[in-house]
Amino acid sequence: MYKIIIVPITIEKQRIDNFLINKFKNVPKSMIYRILRQGKIKVNKKKILPNFKIKSQDIIKLPFIYIKKTKPIKYNLNLDKINFFKKTIIFQDKYILAINKPSGIAVHGGSGINYGIIENFRFLFKKNNFLELVHRIDKETSGVLLIAKKRSILKILQKQLREKQVIKEYLALVKGNFFEKKYIHIKNFLFKNFLNKKIKVIIDDNKGKYSETKFRIIKNYKNMMLIKIKPLTGRTHQIRVHMSYLNYPIINDNRYGNDIFNIKFKKKFNLDRLFLHAKSIIFTHPINNRKIKIYAPLSQELNNCLLKLNN
Repeated sequence: MYKIIIVPITIEKQRIDNFLINKFKNVPKSMIYRILRQGKIKVNKKKILPNFKIKSQDIIKLPFIYIKKTKPIKYNLNLDKINFFKKTIIFQDKYILAINKPSGIAVHGGSGINYGIIENFRFLFKKNNFLELVHRIDKETSGVLLIAKKRSILKILQKQLREKQVIKEYLALVKGNFFEKKYIHIKNFLFKNFLNKKIKVIIDDNKGKYSETKFRIIKNYKNMMLIKIKPLTGRTHQIRVHMSYLNYPIINDNRYGNDIFNIKFKKKFNLDRLFLHAKSIIFTHPINNRKIKIYAPLSQELNNCLLKLNN
């Protein structure tokens, strides 16, 4: 038995996997990806890949997904959580919200997480009819995250991202040293690895998505260095995979890092999180066309770590 879904007019160029994950929140992601890879889901009578982009009025045909129904969890933000999330706001106007996302919180629910950043802020801004992520950063990463308050604003900002008009900068502490030059530029293809639950993204010479990253060395420490990173494309785990590929894995990266080095680092510096921070973002405001630069300060724990390194 099959189910037919007609893509609503509000959807414009959204990946089929993301669309289905949002629509069937109680269905494990692994099940959705499995039936996509098996070719059981068709769009306009054609088999598609997980990265296929659907548009308004497309016809999706998929097998009925049977899943045990669970009672929805009634969600409430207590006063402490309300104050916690309010303190993360670093920029806000009628159209855009920017927060300094803490490490350890996913940007959206899924994969066993009921409520991520966007769900919490939708609860916090109940009066807003629309609130959506402009882009994403990893759960383990902290820093600047943009949220659009209107669909029209979301479309404009995502267009700026596609056309590489948005400048992002990250700060990372990595294993290893490089003294020959200050600037390094890496270009290659990143491929999603569905066969390995830990190493989700790998570098492939023949297939995948083109990715490009520039970074500048700020300071060399003993067996480590602090770097500023500018991703020119926005692929999943791009920075983490590129740094690992160059043999400069990010400190405390449990996916792509050096496990032995990370254990020693945690004991010495008492830091148990990925040292990767989305430091700043520059974009053009969709309404007044002004250049906006939003800066997200480092957390106290990352600052303390750098102070220990400098002493």
